[in-house]
Amino acid sequence: MSQLALFLELAIIAIVFAGLPLAYLWTRPGYSVFTKLNWVLVFMTFDLIIFGAFTRLTDSGLGCPDWPGCYGTSNPWHALGDIQVAQAALPEGPVTVMKAWIEMIHRYLAMTVGTLILIQLGLAWTKVKTLGRSPLFGSLALLALVCMQGAFGAWTVTMKLQPIIVTIHLMLALILLASLTAYAQQNWQEKGSKILALRRKPISAKLLTCAFLVLVTQIFLGAWVSTNYAVLACPDFPTCLGSFWPEANWREGFTLWRELGRNAMGEYITSSSLQAIHWTHRVFALLVLFTLSLLAYSASGLAGSVLPELSKLAKLLFALLVLQILTGISNVVFQWPLLAALMHTGGSAALLFCLVRMSYWASWKSPFQMKIAKSI
Repeated sequence: MSQLALFLELAIIAIVFAGLPLAYLWTRPGYSVFTKLNWVLVFMTFDLIIFGAFTRLTDSGLGCPDWPGCYGTSNPWHALGDIQVAQAALPEGPVTVMKAWIEMIHRYLAMTVGTLILIQLGLAWTKVKTLGRSPLFGSLALLALVCMQGAFGAWTVTMKLQPIIVTIHLMLALILLASLTAYAQQNWQEKGSKILALRRKPISAKLLTCAFLVLVTQIFLGAWVSTNYAVLACPDFPTCLGSFWPEANWREGFTLWRELGRNAMGEYITSSSLQAIHWTHRVFALLVLFTLSLLAYSASGLAGSVLPELSKLAKLLFALLVLQILTGISNVVFQWPLLAALMHTGGSAALLFCLVRMSYWASWKSPFQMKIAKSI
């Protein structure tokens, strides 16, 4: 199959996949299609992150060892012969029929998100006269971000799951989720209207910024644990191999540019390096627990019954923290079960979503300052 034919087939698949949520949007009353599409993109990106984790945890990242297709075709059906040959040569290897389908479905979902962002961009362009240029510029930035995400997805395959590439791929997906959430929750006021907006902002922006920095750092550490397969480097809890200060090779463990399972010299990575990676993530979780619990308590106490939506988000944030602790412990105690690992990844994305939603009520000024905005 020629490259042009391959790209055309993949484009058709992406359009078909994107048409399903669009058809649903047209049938739903209420908000405008533009607003509903923005939130559907948030939902689809969250699903993409979960399925990306499923792809990684089932060792399906190389189920189709080329990109963007599968053995030069648009789907594993057409590549069945090549897949079966590879599977016969290495029955427990990275290429099987099931893994090929998992990998390609992940790519289809990614293409669907990209297609929906193109549609969002088109809608924002048609609404420049009523909404101004801000939504258009925001959509352009989202398109650039999803293209960058796609590039790292390609490098994930072509560079054979190099840990730093896979980690950045996951981090970009979470940044995309956060950006789409921030975009969706904007009140794109129509130009020329007269709107009086009163908003209470009880959350300290300083505390929220600290929470963002701590959470993003912890997500990076968690991704580094997963992409280096260091989850079981410390098979006991709360200690690591019976010690609260295990043997750890920090320099080798956090050398970022190296092949999977190798150190910078090309030799097999040592167990002490994997222990360093695992233990750093586990200890840093204490700081995350403290910071986000403080934010949840602060938001819940200040919001009370005055801002019920913020109060619900604060309670959700704390509940997600508890879930993250339980799934994190389960990954160790129960030897990395698939369900717990998926919930742990989903929990980190949900925590980030909560922080972005809570930013709507954050201010660098004093709590409860009333903001009055008029557009003329």
